[in-house]
Amino acid sequence: MNLTKKEKIDIVENAISWIVVLAMFIYGGGKIVQFQDAVSLDKTVAEMTGMQLMWAFYGYSKAFVMTLGILEVFGGILILIKKTRLIGCLLTSSILINVILQDIFYGVHVGALKAAILYQLLIFVILWLNKDKVIAGVKSLLIFDKIQQPKSRYFIKLVVAFCLFFVLRIVEYYLTMKG
Repeated sequence: MNLTKKEKIDIVENAISWIVVLAMFIYGGGKIVQFQDAVSLDKTVAEMTGMQLMWAFYGYSKAFVMTLGILEVFGGILILIKKTRLIGCLLTSSILINVILQDIFYGVHVGALKAAILYQLLIFVILWLNKDKVIAGVKSLLIFDKIQQPKSRYFIKLVVAFCLFFVLRIVEYYLTMKG
């Protein structure tokens, strides 16, 4: 059987995607039990290692951990489906980069760090294999249609935008102030 270059790339992309998807399903699903009894309240913060502190933080809120797990599984589902793969890669990257940084700064087990880095690198490979789509997407976000308008109209729009900004900041202040 003679495979075209595109077919070979599709095979590699699917295999790599499935590795990341399986990992996201395992890690996301594992959040259900991963941080149970993780909090050690008999120690002060100063007595905890970085990893113990992080686990205590995650063990404090079951809802937070479940949300992270759901997002990991959802990212995996998006990667599994070819049409949503790139969006899944972006979502999963935001999660994995956060995991990598936490693993580094809180001194989490080196194996977990290596796994997160591996999955992120595999996502970069998927994005590289789809670089034409990624470039087209970025270009479409950066296209700025310059519409010719009188400078007075442009100035009026800026003044109105600033006034709206000012009103929204006042609303934000009252919504977020203590009391």
